[in-house]
Amino acid sequence: MAKLTGPQKAATILLALGEEASSLVLKNLTPEELKLVGMNMTSIQGIKKEVSEEVLMELAEIFYQDGDIHIEGEHFFRNLLPSFLGKDGALSVMSSIEQEREKIPFKYVREIDARVLANFIRSEHPQTISIILVHLGYEKASEVLGLLPETLQFEVMSRIAHLDTVPPDLIREVDEVLEKELLSIGKESHQLLGGVQAIAEILNYCDRRTGENILQAMEDMDTDLAEKVRKLMFVFEDLVTVNDAGVRELLKEVRNEELTLALKTCSEELKSKFFKNLSQRAAQMLEEDLSVLGPVRLSEVESAQQNILNAARRLEKEGKIILAGREGGDTFV
Repeated sequence: MAKLTGPQKAATILLALGEEASSLVLKNLTPEELKLVGMNMTSIQGIKKEVSEEVLMELAEIFYQDGDIHIEGEHFFRNLLPSFLGKDGALSVMSSIEQEREKIPFKYVREIDARVLANFIRSEHPQTISIILVHLGYEKASEVLGLLPETLQFEVMSRIAHLDTVPPDLIREVDEVLEKELLSIGKESHQLLGGVQAIAEILNYCDRRTGENILQAMEDMDTDLAEKVRKLMFVFEDLVTVNDAGVRELLKEVRNEELTLALKTCSEELKSKFFKNLSQRAAQMLEEDLSVLGPVRLSEVESAQQNILNAARRLEKEGKIILAGREGGDTFV
């Protein structure tokens, strides 16, 4: 057999492989490589059996000697799919694979009732509970926290305060123990989870009694930590720092009855803030409602204030208002 050049061997192999397999190979060639192989392939009129067998045997020997497969699996798979699934089918399969990769740790647990979850984890080690809570979202975490024994609440929050990075293996281990959660794999770096900010956000969603109990216990054990948390928290009175446009946006989300209850114990400054952003008639009606409002349970007032704060945080996430006034936040000029 006459000695073949590299491009001639490549053209021979592709012809031997057939159109379908060859198309997958050709997709990975550069324009220059395609041109070179194409020139050699189009000049072939036919190939003797012994020639094609010898070239294929040479390829097989190289493959087995090398051992390693020098090709990126995802790139190969993406190129392979359309050949037998079509473009739409390939996109659908890749989309489902990417969704599987991006699963959020503890996603399933977020859908479990807070009481059920609290009862399930209360016997776990405080470190394990802290890892679970920081994955729940601040609002759900505050619900679960409020249902844990008071002695355990501070211990868990203390652990969260000192969480920095958590190895994925540890998250996976907790996930497997709970048997209900979906762990996001494929992230090699440790995940930043806890810290003082996380405590402040969780306590923001807690009822006042739970929050104050935890902060008091925190002050007894670690005064500096408690002070840092307080400075980062946003409480009902901090709504006085919201600009007038933001207050008017918030008022659209608040029922009159709830606002009346919430203002029962607040400062005159905050009352004035709300009054001046109401129409004259609405402000008069609110003043009248407040004047005739008799004794109410403190828990009802705090619940109304918490609901308004939750609405404010939702509007902040939507970019409709700015909750300024918390230390560590952005400075506006």
